[in-house]
Amino acid sequence: MKKSEISASMMCSDLVNLKQTIDIFEKQKVEYLHIDVMDGEFVPNIGLGVDYISSLRKLTNIPLDLHLMIKEPEYKLSWIGIKETDMVSVHYESTYQVQRMLDKLNLFGCRKFLAINPATPIWVLEEVLDYIDGINLLMVNPGFAGQQIVQSTIKKAEKLQLFLRERDKENIIIQVDGNITPEHGSILRQYGASIFVGGTSSIFKGNVEDYEHNVEILREAIR
Repeated sequence: MKKSEISASMMCSDLVNLKQTIDIFEKQKVEYLHIDVMDGEFVPNIGLGVDYISSLRKLTNIPLDLHLMIKEPEYKLSWIGIKETDMVSVHYESTYQVQRMLDKLNLFGCRKFLAINPATPIWVLEEVLDYIDGINLLMVNPGFAGQQIVQSTIKKAEKLQLFLRERDKENIIIQVDGNITPEHGSILRQYGASIFVGGTSSIFKGNVEDYEHNVEILREAIR
C-alpha cells in the first residue's frame, strides 16, 4: 500500500493568518498545498489565481498540488507557472482533447493527474492510463468548499481500485478531494486512496490554533 499523504486545501485558509497556517503545515510535515484554480466558466466560482500561487511559493517549499478547474486548460498552462515539483490535476470534462491536454502538461515535467467529477464514469480513464501518474477522484461537484460528499463516490472509489488492479495499473495514485472527514478518509484509504485533500471538514475546522491537532487527527485516520 502506498504511503498516505495530506494535501491542505488552501481555498479554505484564512489569508489574515496565512503565514501562521503555513508554519503549522511545515511543522506537521503536510506533504502538499492544494490550490484550486477556478475560472468561473468550468465551475461557477472564481478561485485562487496566478499571483496567489507565485506569492505562496515565496512563503514555503511545500510542493503545490494544483487543481485546475478551468475550461480548455491546454491553452492556459503556461500562465500558471508550473514547476517540476508540482502535482497538477486537469479535468477530463474540461476539454474535448484530453490527450492533447496531457501531452502539453508533459512539457512542465510535473506529475500529471486526471480529475473526474462525481458523475463521470471511471471507464473514461481507459485510454489514458499510460499517460498519467494519478487520478483525482472528486467526491463533491467542484467549485465550492463545505459541500457534503456525494455518497455514490465512496462506492466509485472501490470500483476505481478494482479497475486499476484489473489493468495492472496499481502504480497510479488515487487522490480523493471533497468533504474528506477523518471518517471518510479512513474508508477511502481501504479503497486505495493515498492522497487526501483536507479542507473545512478536517484540517480547517475551528481557528488556526486548532489546525495542528486537526492535521494529527486526519493523519491518524488515513494511516
